[in-house]
Amino acid sequence: MTKKKGKITAMEITIGIDLGATRIKATALDHQGKILHPYYQPIQETDEKGWKNTMVKVVREIQQKTGSHGFAIGISAPGLPNEHNTAIAFMPGRLQGLENFIWGDFLGTPTFVLNDAVAALLAEARYGTARGRKNVVMLTLGTGVGGAILIGGKPYQGSFQKAGHLGHMVIDSDGEPDITGIPGSLEDAIGNCTLEKRSAGKFTSTHEMLEAYKTGDRFAAEIWLTSVKKLAIGLASLTNILSPEMVILGGGITEAGKYLFEPLEEYLSRYEWRTGGNKTKIVRAEYGDLSGAVGAACFAREQQ
Repeated sequence: MTKKKGKITAMEITIGIDLGATRIKATALDHQGKILHPYYQPIQETDEKGWKNTMVKVVREIQQKTGSHGFAIGISAPGLPNEHNTAIAFMPGRLQGLENFIWGDFLGTPTFVLNDAVAALLAEARYGTARGRKNVVMLTLGTGVGGAILIGGKPYQGSFQKAGHLGHMVIDSDGEPDITGIPGSLEDAIGNCTLEKRSAGKFTSTHEMLEAYKTGDRFAAEIWLTSVKKLAIGLASLTNILSPEMVILGGGITEAGKYLFEPLEEYLSRYEWRTGGNKTKIVRAEYGDLSGAVGAACFAREQQ
C-alpha cells in the first residue's frame, strides 16, 4: 500500500491506548516510532459506559486526524491479559466491566491487550533507552511497584500472563503481607502506597519526604535510604535470577534523580554479584506518560 494525497496508510501506523483509572492516553505511531496526534481524556473509573464510549471516540478522532482506517489497535491496561491478549482477564476491584471484555469486537478492528507495565517496557525496548537490547528488566516506581521482563527481545508474560510483577518479591520475610499476601514486598518497601505508614504519618508522598531529605532531615533520610537499600537488594536479586543487560527504572519516584540513583549505585556496589567485574546497567526510562500507549501500539503491530 502506498501513500496517496499525503495521507498515512493503515499499514504505516498503529494506534496505542493506555487505559488508566483516571484518564485515557492515546497516540498513533508510525513505523519509525514517531508519535502522531497524542490524545488525553479524563475518565471516571466508575462510569463503565462512559469510559468505553470514550475509547471509541479516541479511535474515531485519530482516524480522522490521520485520514486512515483499519489499522490495528493496542491497549495497555492494569491487570492480567488472557492467553490470547484480547482482553484483561483479571483485574478485580478496578474499572468495572474491564475483565473479559473483548475489545476487538467492541471497536471493530484487530485489537491486542497487554499489561501496562509490559507496555511501558516495550516502548523503551523498541524506541527508548533499551532500543536494540535483548534481555531487559523494568520496574515502575510510583504508588506501587510494577515490572516487566524482556527476554530475547520479546516481552515475557509467562504462564497465566502473570510474569513481571516484580514489586511483589519478598524483601523482608518478617514484614506484613502486601495486597497479594506476600510478606515484606518490594512494593511495600518503596511504593507511595505505604509511605504514610512507614513514616508514622509524617509524610504522605515521596516528593514531600525528599524535600525534607534534601534539607538534612534525619528521619526523612532514614526512611528514604532504607527504601533505596531495599530496592538495591531487590535489583541485585533480579540480576542473579535473570542476568539482564539493563534494568530500567520508571515512574514518578524516579523524578528524585540523583537522590535516588546515587545512593542506589552505592548500595548495588555492595549487593550485586559482579562476576568478572561485570555490572548491570541501571538507567532511567526515557518515555513518560505516553509509554503505555506507545508500547501497546508496538505490541499490536508485532501481533499482525
